[in-house]
Amino acid sequence: MLMGAGLTRAEHKRSEILLAARALFLREGYRDAGMEIVARAASVSTATLYAYFPSKADLFKVVIVETINDITVPVRASLQIEGDARTRLVAFTRAYATFFCEPMTRSIFRLVTAERRRFEEVAEFFLQSAREQLGSVAITVLTDLVATGEIVVEKPSWAAGQLMGMIDHVTLVLGLSAGDHAQPKRPLDDIADDAVETFLARYGVKA
Repeated sequence: MLMGAGLTRAEHKRSEILLAARALFLREGYRDAGMEIVARAASVSTATLYAYFPSKADLFKVVIVETINDITVPVRASLQIEGDARTRLVAFTRAYATFFCEPMTRSIFRLVTAERRRFEEVAEFFLQSAREQLGSVAITVLTDLVATGEIVVEKPSWAAGQLMGMIDHVTLVLGLSAGDHAQPKRPLDDIADDAVETFLARYGVKA
């Protein structure tokens, strides 16, 4: 977690360093974000920075790992929404669509992609974590709905991929091709709701 309440002084300092480093990595790229620059941005000495992170590579890895945990929080929170199939699916798809239209999400995906050759293991971890954290929410929702008899799905993981795929191409792909701040022409809620209706037309149990 990059920031949060109830942190000790050391944890708070670590969070400040990570936030400063993330901003610099996203703006300058890995190569140009030197440790001295990070230290100045975080208002700490270089010695303090190295006490927390022995190298720039170590710092970069932690930034990537903790960022994916932070930015997926709203999607994971959609699991708390209760209701019928449509209500729960809409909660997930709207959160998922919003997630991929956030400039931070697109920027971090772009950064990881740019540095993949240098940090192959980190990139793989990031992408796998994103898939697991996001996909697990969809799979959990679909598994619950199968259990309540509201949808008929043989493999929730496959169905989750289909549902998420209807969102991906108009959100993440758009951002990666047109820029971090590019937004779909249609409202995100409409995109998410249409995906849900298409999904329920295929898998929903007819009353």
